Amino acid sequence: MRLAFFGDGRMGRVAIARAQGEGHEVGLVVTARDAGLGADALTARLREGKYDAAIDFSVATAVPAHAAACARAGVPLVEGTTGWQAEESEVRRLVDECQGTMLYGANFSIGAHLFSRVLECAADLFRGLEGYDAYIEEAHHAGKRDAPSGTALELERVLRRHLGVASVPITSTRAGHIPGTHRVGFDSAGDTILLVHTARSRDGFADGAIAAAHWLAHGGRRRGIFAFGDVLDEILASQRKGAAR
Repeated sequence: MRLAFFGDGRMGRVAIARAQGEGHEVGLVVTARDAGLGADALTARLREGKYDAAIDFSVATAVPAHAAACARAGVPLVEGTTGWQAEESEVRRLVDECQGTMLYGANFSIGAHLFSRVLECAADLFRGLEGYDAYIEEAHHAGKRDAPSGTALELERVLRRHLGVASVPITSTRAGHIPGTHRVGFDSAGDTILLVHTARSRDGFADGAIAAAHWLAHGGRRRGIFAFGDVLDEILASQRKGAAR
């Protein structure tokens, strides 16, 4: 694939290196130094580059501009930045208006998405059971800007929906170089049940983002906005089909 990237921070650098290591061509990297680049110029660079997809690991405030430029240029966008949900309605409007293609995810780790599905099953078991309270703890490196994390907020939505409660408390820690840890507990007077997902490195996030770019680039004429769960469903179905042979 020929890829464009937004952002060269910690996550962006890992994703770029991972893409190059897999033999993909990285033709454009837009960084904070390009902040003065106008919307028309950015759209033109994306259109001229004939990119199969773009991957965004930048900052939340830049997401609407990146989504608009990609949609206008006809370049599918994998959105890995978190903390932009306040602008989600505007981003959706821009993508729909230009008949663009965008895939987003609070977390591009396959393991983290499977963790969320395990949590759905667990929450169904605890629904209506008196004496147990759910809570979420998440920890990331000191440089992560948003708190709670996008993944923690998504886990909270899962718990609210499956437990039938109004809210679930979230505690956030920002320290050191922690790639990302999410803990979900069900606590009672007699015991605690704890479910944990720990990211060992950023490589898993990069692999998921590249898989998502491949899904968009080679999936025919997909238009609209998709979630990373759509990619995961296809990956799981393919692997199960292969195992059954």
